[in-house]
Formats: sequence, structure tokens, C-alpha cells
Amino acid sequence: MTFGSTASVQSILFACSENAVRSPMAAALAGLQFGRSIYVASAGVRPGDRDPFVTSVMEEVGVDLSRHQPQMFESLEDTSFDLIVTLSPEAHHKALEFTRTMAVDVVYWPTMDPTAVEGSRSVVLDAYRSVRDGLRDRIRATFGWRSAGTV
Repeated sequence: MTFGSTASVQSILFACSENAVRSPMAAALAGLQFGRSIYVASAGVRPGDRDPFVTSVMEEVGVDLSRHQPQMFESLEDTSFDLIVTLSPEAHHKALEFTRTMAVDVVYWPTMDPTAVEGSRSVVLDAYRSVRDGLRDRIRATFGWRSAGTV
């Protein structure tokens, strides 16, 4: 599913397994792109811990995620989303279950989990950068590029 414009989308939830890596990166990147024109949030299936590699690679593009606190679907204050973008199979299944009685589009963007990469700090950071850049490119391609920030 692609969206030619964001006119019909007023709120997006990005979801992954623990809301520690992929979904907070995607939400922050979308927030930079859309500014205040679209409400963006993120959530996970189960509780996760803040990831210092996420903080590092997002700082490289001018985004401070050092205070991000992972949250689960069940702890969302607002559950009225126009679109839920899932980034892991587990999150996709949860989103479909979560929205069973809601009128919301759920799309799956398969996204590598960089926490599975082993090696030197440089190798691991490159994996995180690859996920960050892939998410940025997918957001731009799906919704069209319009910068509210600097990415």
C-alpha cells in the first residue's frame, strides 16, 4: 500500500517488537518530515529497554532520542490512528489483533533488527545506520518528501 499524499493520514503509529530500536527511529524520522501536520507515535509488543546505539545514530541526523521510553500497545494514551506501520512480524500480528474492531489501515514494512548484528562497534553502528536510512527512505517514498526538519 502506498499513499500518494499524507492528506488522508492524520495519525501514524509505528510498531515493532520492543519499541526500542526500529519504531522509535521511524517515528522520529516521520516527525521530522511531517512536523506537527501529522501525529506520530510508536509502540512495541513487549517491554524493551532504551538502546544506546539508537541514540548515537539518531544524533547523527540531529534527533535526540536519549529520553525515549519504550512503551507497549497497551500503554498508548491515544489509540485512534489512521495508519499503523509494523516493522516486525510480531508487531504486525499484534497490530491486526489490536485493530480488529477499528477502521485503521495496517501495513507491514519488513525491517531488519540491527540488534542481531554482531561484531565491532563500527559494524553494529553501520547496521543501525542502515535501518535508520532505510526507514527514512521508505517514509519519503511512501508519503512524499517534505522536510519539517533536517534529515
